[in-house]
Amino acid sequence: MPVKMHHVFYFVALCEEQSFTRAAKRCGVAQPSLTRAIQTLEQEFGAPLFERSRSNVRLTQLGLLIRPDFERICQATAVLAQRITELKATPSSKSEPASTEASIRTSTVDPWRAL
Repeated sequence: MPVKMHHVFYFVALCEEQSFTRAAKRCGVAQPSLTRAIQTLEQEFGAPLFERSRSNVRLTQLGLLIRPDFERICQATAVLAQRITELKATPSSKSEPASTEASIRTSTVDPWRAL
């Protein structure tokens, strides 16, 4: 099963916040939803991603392994969202759709290539 994008965002937020409560607040979701998403990721990877204690959350070896890739995915997604926002703000020309598609392809850089 492919990893869902919101699970990637939740994982990165939990890494940075080191608290399920703070990560959930940052992501704008209820804490149980974030917990279920992390548990789903752990099931998909077949091992825990975090060591949990009453006072904090720490990455396991598997969590440390996937964190840089998940951070790159989040960064690439943010860059792509910004480019889309900029493209939408640009006054559209009255060209043919194929020309518009060609200009979009040549004016944007593939954010996934960096991954």
